[in-house]
Amino acid sequence: MRLTISHETAYHYEDQVRASIQYLRLTPHDSERQQILAWQLELPRPARAQLDPFGNILHVLSLEEPHSDLVIAARGLVEIDETREAEHEAQSPLPFLRFTRLTEADEALRAFASEQCRHRRDRSALIELMNALNQRMTYQPGSTAVDTSAAQAFAGAAGVCQDHTHAFLACARSLGVPARYVSGYLFDNQSQQMASHAWAEAWLDDAWYSFDVTNQLARPERHLKLAVGLDYLDACPVRGMRRGGGFEQMHAKVLVLPSVTAQQQ
Repeated sequence: MRLTISHETAYHYEDQVRASIQYLRLTPHDSERQQILAWQLELPRPARAQLDPFGNILHVLSLEEPHSDLVIAARGLVEIDETREAEHEAQSPLPFLRFTRLTEADEALRAFASEQCRHRRDRSALIELMNALNQRMTYQPGSTAVDTSAAQAFAGAAGVCQDHTHAFLACARSLGVPARYVSGYLFDNQSQQMASHAWAEAWLDDAWYSFDVTNQLARPERHLKLAVGLDYLDACPVRGMRRGGGFEQMHAKVLVLPSVTAQQQ
């Protein structure tokens, strides 16, 4: 499957920002499952690409002059191998056993993971865990914030894809299974578009397998991966800091289409 992606994020500030810096993980890289046919960033000024500690392509955009608006866009064409269920990597998965503030497993999450998986640590057990989390945590936009932890979202029994992913990571790591946060896009066959998405990958049988709690998908045939990390903060597409600016308005538009459909429009 070939997917075309258009992702634009626009910021408007109440007052002028004196200076800002944006960390952009908006550029996917080739893997066993995806091939990048074309990709470009549209930025106010050029930003040099580098690799972060997790192997993600990172651009650092620094604006030192005053500004009241900022537009960041990414566009590209990617080939997805719909038949591949797992991906292999040379890097050790062991760092992804480490908890973070957002993925710390409290007593409730540990008990839930243990109850669902018992002594099993195979893919079918984690699929059952994924489905159980989906039933336990209602998808409810606005019920959590960016800094809501897995334990808080689980206790509230609601959240969005970020919270579903953090809860899965907390459970998997509590079982001794390396698991990591994935940011990217998902093509929706029905609506043909969807905002930026998040899901988890777990290390099983010497490969990374996907677990999309929000959509109860264990096969990443419609997923395009941007970045991975221990949690949202490591892998989010855009993360920044600024001096001044006052109140911020942010508008994001994401369009994900099969390339044939895009050509017909």
